[in-house]
Amino acid sequence: MHAIRNNAALNRYELDTEAGSAVANYRPLPGAIAIFHTEVPLPLRGRNIGVRLVRGVLEDVRRQGLKVVPQCSFVRAFMTRHPEFNDLLVAPSAGEARAPARS
Repeated sequence: MHAIRNNAALNRYELDTEAGSAVANYRPLPGAIAIFHTEVPLPLRGRNIGVRLVRGVLEDVRRQGLKVVPQCSFVRAFMTRHPEFNDLLVAPSAGEARAPARS
């Protein structure tokens, strides 16, 4: 398996695998990214590829000094299970409506 890379031209992080690319799609925001969808090739689901991808994305976000809006349910669940990344969460503004999750 290869290293995780940020394909900024397509607004997604990619992880090449023997079955294709695992991806985390995002929207750039001022000082943050909103991760709205992750996908792992079907033959590799259940093998922690998504965990490796999301961990790598969050580590890269931290290196860049950015924050995260986790709109993807997998990313939200990962961050719940790994509170060491909670410092990356964008704090909601008072009265701000949360963006709907996309699947």
